[in-house]
Amino acid sequence: MTRFIFITGGVVSSLGKGLCSASLGALLQARGYKVRLRKLDPYLNVDPGTMSPYQHGEVYVTDDGAETDLDLGHYERFTGVASRQSDSVTTGRIYSNVIAKERRGDYLGGTVQVIPHVTDAIKEFIQSDIQDEDFILCEIGGTVGDIESLPFLEAIRQLGNELGHERALYMHLTLIPFISAAGELKTKPTQHSVKELLGLGIQPDILMCRIDRPLPASDRRKIALFCNVREEKVIPALDVDTIYQVPISYHDEGLDREVLKHFKLPVDKEPDLQRWYDIVERVRRPEGEVTIAIVGKYIQLKDAYKSLSEALEHGGIANNVHVKLDWIDSEIFEREDVVNHLEHVDGILVPGGFGERGAEGKIQAVKFARERKVPYFGICFGMQMAVIEAARNIVGLEGASSSEFGETKHPVVGLMTEWVKGNEVQKRTERGDKGGTMRLGAYPCALKPGTRAEEIYHARTIEERHRHRYEVNINYKKQLEGAGLTFCGMSPDGVLPEMVEYHDHPWFIGVQFHPELKSKPHDPHPLFTSFVAAAVRQSRLV
Repeated sequence: MTRFIFITGGVVSSLGKGLCSASLGALLQARGYKVRLRKLDPYLNVDPGTMSPYQHGEVYVTDDGAETDLDLGHYERFTGVASRQSDSVTTGRIYSNVIAKERRGDYLGGTVQVIPHVTDAIKEFIQSDIQDEDFILCEIGGTVGDIESLPFLEAIRQLGNELGHERALYMHLTLIPFISAAGELKTKPTQHSVKELLGLGIQPDILMCRIDRPLPASDRRKIALFCNVREEKVIPALDVDTIYQVPISYHDEGLDREVLKHFKLPVDKEPDLQRWYDIVERVRRPEGEVTIAIVGKYIQLKDAYKSLSEALEHGGIANNVHVKLDWIDSEIFEREDVVNHLEHVDGILVPGGFGERGAEGKIQAVKFARERKVPYFGICFGMQMAVIEAARNIVGLEGASSSEFGETKHPVVGLMTEWVKGNEVQKRTERGDKGGTMRLGAYPCALKPGTRAEEIYHARTIEERHRHRYEVNINYKKQLEGAGLTFCGMSPDGVLPEMVEYHDHPWFIGVQFHPELKSKPHDPHPLFTSFVAAAVRQSRLV
């Protein structure tokens, strides 16, 4: 029997519903249950694929090619359960489906309304593609009180009523602020948030209270009294020094026990949290430190590179070192000497991106890493910039560039208009829709024997996730390899370059895919583990 847990948030946004959901999923997993996590986002975009990183942060990509909210990255990293297309939906997608049905005549000429047609579509999504999972955790994006969230909240109210108390649980995350002028914690925002939820017909079963200090017993009793929940179901969500402490802290506060009690499941056996204790120990007590420069263009919002920063931390965990991140706006290198900003770092990483802005600065960073023998990791756009740098400065192709930036005599990077995924040929055009038209999801890659790439992966064939429109131009492969840039990974048909490296460099690898999307704290991605290890060796040379 599959049980459903609905996670909502109140008072303010960015309280950490995604981490809360992921941590509860990890705790239930540690007790032997099979879990699946889902995100219901209230915005009207069909998906976040065309949204600016400043608007939405990172776009997370699943194996099957869904462009999703970054919270699905938390879900995967904490539980190891691969997300799917069916684990993320937006208001835009729901309405698109409902309107498409109306146009086809599926509603037999009836009036199409939010209730029941939109709410039915949401309920259908929540209950779709379920196999043998014990728990489905559904996070509702936004904050209670937002008009955009109302159809989702109504849908989970209806679904909870249909499933019954034994199969549905409502968990609400709120904020208990400390007012320094008064010297007091204030529970009123939580009371008002729960009142708002009650007005929509939802009585929360568990309250998660985000707080920066211990919650006094008197305040806990007050919240329980005014919010109509038992005192033991008012659970502090204390700030912690590392996100990997969150499952441990939630267990210590009794979250998993209260969830199981609600569903009348046994609670006598303790969960196995040893791997979380081990991870936290390594994070808190590293044996050294390395500095990695991330030369990007969206650095004002760190969530734009959420999976990347997490994957670098995982590489640090694997090497038992702290990875200090030096965020550098690539545009600064178009005005200032790169040496002033990069001579102190142990590794340089150029991440993915779109558009010409900041590209020349990234190329300067690549050149510095290649010439100074500093470990370099180029991801997606970062690989393309490495190829352009080689074409210009080693091969001597003046003006070599990407067709993404306009007309060029030497388009060493260009738009790939056709490629194969599985048994299907996929196509795109310059003037086609932007949304969902990139090469998305997991694709296989064949590694060249004897290369560093093969050595790192310990495999000849790998599969990694992609999100891009432009590819390295295979027509320049011979010239670039003649200049020392080895194409160490190719698509199985030999048409699409997937990885490049310099064999005479301490560590220089560019990848067209996004390996950060598959890294986990308990299973760090081998490329990040190897890159951080190279940075450790570099730090000892300085």
